[in-house]
This record gives sequence, C-alpha cells and structure tokens, in this order.
Amino acid sequence: MKLRIEHSTTYRYACPVALQPHRLMLFPRQSHDLNVLATSLRCTPEPRLDWAQDVFGNVVATASFADQSDTLTIAVEMTVEQCAPAWPVFQIAPGAHSYPFTYSDEDVMDLGGLLTPQHPDENGALARWARGFIYGVPTDTLSLLKDINSGIIGAVAYRTRDEEGTQSPLETLAEASGSCRDIAALFIDAVRHLGFGARAVSGYLFDPDVPEGDVGSTHAWAEVYLPSAGWIAFDPTHGKVGSAELVPTAVGRCNGQIMPVTGGYTGGPADFVGMDVRVSVTQV
Repeated sequence: MKLRIEHSTTYRYACPVALQPHRLMLFPRQSHDLNVLATSLRCTPEPRLDWAQDVFGNVVATASFADQSDTLTIAVEMTVEQCAPAWPVFQIAPGAHSYPFTYSDEDVMDLGGLLTPQHPDENGALARWARGFIYGVPTDTLSLLKDINSGIIGAVAYRTRDEEGTQSPLETLAEASGSCRDIAALFIDAVRHLGFGARAVSGYLFDPDVPEGDVGSTHAWAEVYLPSAGWIAFDPTHGKVGSAELVPTAVGRCNGQIMPVTGGYTGGPADFVGMDVRVSVTQV
C-alpha cells in the first residue's frame, strides 16, 4: 500500500518576532515493513537546517532562522510504501510465551528506562489496575497485552485535546477520556508496571474508512518489546495490534521526547496569535 502524507504547521504572530531554533521529527522511520520512497521539507522563512540522529535513531532536523517574521510555516510531503500485514503472526521466543517471564540480562541493560514507569503511581493504583487484567498465572503473554490494549477502550473515551503535554495515566483513568497520546501513555505505564519494556511512538495513521477529503491527524501509539519478536505495535486508541496502516516517525521513552515540532520565539505572550495544523494521509 502506497501512502502520500502531507503535514503543515503554521504559526502566526501579531508582529515580526525572532524565531528560536525549531526541532523537527517529521520523517518516517524506514523498516522491513515501511519503505520511504520520497520526502521533502519546506520552511518559510527559509532556515539553516542541521540534521542528526538522536539516541533512539530518530531523524531530527533543527531549523535555525536568521530573520524575524510574523509567520512560520513548516511543511513536509512524504510518499511511503506500507506493507505490514493486517493480521500479523509474531515469532515470540518460547521462554516468553507465558507471563510472567524474565528478560535476559542483556535485554534488561539495553531496555533501561523503557522498563520504568514514567509517572508517579499514587498508592499503587495504576499497578493494581494493570494487574486486574491478569486472570491467572501463568497466562499467555500476547493475550495479556492484547487484553490491556483493548480493555483501555472500555475505561477511556477518545477525545481531541488541544492542550500541550500528556495527561498522567491516573488523570486519564480519572477523567475517563484522553487524546491518543494520553491513551498511549496509560498503556505504556500500565505494561511497564507488569515488567514489560515499552516505548512511545508518534507518526501517522491511515484510516481507509475516513471519507475522501477529510483531514487526517498525527497519531500516537505504543510498542512493547518481546524477545525474538522484537518491537510490537499496540494502538490502544483503536484497540489494534501490529503496524498495519501506521507510519511511525519517532520513538522514545515518553511522548515529550517525540513531538513532531518543538520550538519557540523571543517576545511576549500576546505576540502569539495562533497555530494551524493540517495533515492528510491518502492512498496513491
């Protein structure tokens, strides 16, 4: 399946302001089931671009601006080929088929902070909630993860949330609602409390059921590491497992590390007028 992705962000200011460097994580992560065919980046005003890879291997562009401006537009266009199967079969190591299992010493060392919950868990409430999905010991590892992934839908309703940042998992459970990044953060900390290595993912979702012409959006989900199978995608917002219809751009320990565009300006709060984000993901 070949997909075309268009993503533009426009910032508007009341007067020309000095633009601070902006960190861009917008380009797809090529893998065995995602082939990046073409990419382009356009910024107005034109910046100096410095390219690097972060500790997770994400492609990061830093845009530095010499001139002041009352608008900033960052636009990318990408064409990718997504070939992940809709019904994947995961080759999990025999020793990890049943939960609980123990990661090897090497895996524990490499996973590091991806094993540690990010948010405080007052009185162990989140850990108890996660353990509620364990109906017996031992139990099937993949079935347990799928139960948590689909069970979140029954506890949390999706809602668009324009505020910056990510809710804590306990806030998401208390509110019984959250954005895709909030729902992904809940899943990640829940499975970390059960001893799994998990990481946050940002990118795009292709939804074939959306009518042609509707705008798309960026998306957030999670991945869990299982021996031999590697990183398995879990999208708790939609209750799906596997990478089909997902286009990852960045992975990290938490959502705050993988925001598509981060940056600022020199000036007062009243100088900022607004921001427009447009995303389109279409099959070609």
